[in-house]
Amino acid sequence: MSKKNTRNTRSRIVKAAWDLFYKQGYQSTTVEEIVETSGTSKGSFYHYFSGKDDLLGTLSTLFDEKYQELEPLLDPHMTAMEKLLVLNAELFGMIEESISMELLAQLLSSQLLLRSRQQLLDKSRFYYKLLRKIIEEGQSCGEFETVTNANDKVKLYALCERALLYDWCLCQGEYSLKDYSRKVFPSFLESFRKKS
Repeated sequence: MSKKNTRNTRSRIVKAAWDLFYKQGYQSTTVEEIVETSGTSKGSFYHYFSGKDDLLGTLSTLFDEKYQELEPLLDPHMTAMEKLLVLNAELFGMIEESISMELLAQLLSSQLLLRSRQQLLDKSRFYYKLLRKIIEEGQSCGEFETVTNANDKVKLYALCERALLYDWCLCQGEYSLKDYSRKVFPSFLESFRKKS
């Protein structure tokens, strides 16, 4: 099986699982339903995952796929700041519309408890690569200051997103994640700007 087919099969399983988790809840979703919805086989499912619990750690895969989908849609004439704000708004919109808050909270807590499986912090993820590329572009054109290196800025950006997600879960979704982020994220990103 080619690498592309392997990625597509795994991706279909992950997408089907999270769609079902959102619609009917994690506990009510069976492996059989995931296999049927993804159009794959049980053998394929167990090739990638030892069971349904393994899928909890794949939320970072959905985030990366969303960023891969968005990257070609970013207008090259946008500033780095505008690109970062669009990515955040789109990701948080997807989370709010299609990820169960209970599962998001479970994922965030699992990252604290299962130190060996911290997918959210994996620097090889597409998420980190795209953020680094945009921030480096902002630094090279003089939009962002260069006293702090791009890797540290990426870490700060990711930290702020996780903090907003954590707070949203802690507050039981009493506000719109996307709308709240639109209010506070620009102020945070101002610290990246080069001072004139």
